[in-house]
Amino acid sequence: MTIRPIVHFLDPRLQAIAAPVTTFDAELRMLADDLLDTMRAAPGVGITAPHIGVASRLVVLELEPKQVRIYVNPQIVWTSQEKIRHTEGSVSMPGVTDEIERHAAVEIAYQDLHGRELTEKAEGFLAVCHQHEIDQLDGIFWIQRLSKLKRDRLIKRYDKIRQR
Repeated sequence: MTIRPIVHFLDPRLQAIAAPVTTFDAELRMLADDLLDTMRAAPGVGITAPHIGVASRLVVLELEPKQVRIYVNPQIVWTSQEKIRHTEGSVSMPGVTDEIERHAAVEIAYQDLHGRELTEKAEGFLAVCHQHEIDQLDGIFWIQRLSKLKRDRLIKRYDKIRQR
């Protein structure tokens, strides 16, 4: 298990659509372990393979200590009409956050590390995390969900943080 370098905001790899995982082997499990170590070191509660420059559809979440969730090839198959607002940020843009509106509940289809197909219904913070990370797998960085004015302000704040 290794802490890998995180790809930072404006790196074009964060805008690329991640490729589906087709091989479920020890290398995939090692990548998931590295993602977990990297996320914990960042720190964060969610991370995708693209966050470390690997264009694969792999997500690791740890919303509660020692409750690790791993999703391979996740996709949203249902969303609620109800929306919620939640503060979001990214390990690829540390130090800045803003509120984003998302669906209050979702259902996702995904595979586990052995390739088994599963589904999961989620509400609240977990639903927000699924949408945030699946957006990243689709090349949509979270700040793209903000208005242009809010996005520009946030980028200026981030630039100031990086200059320190």
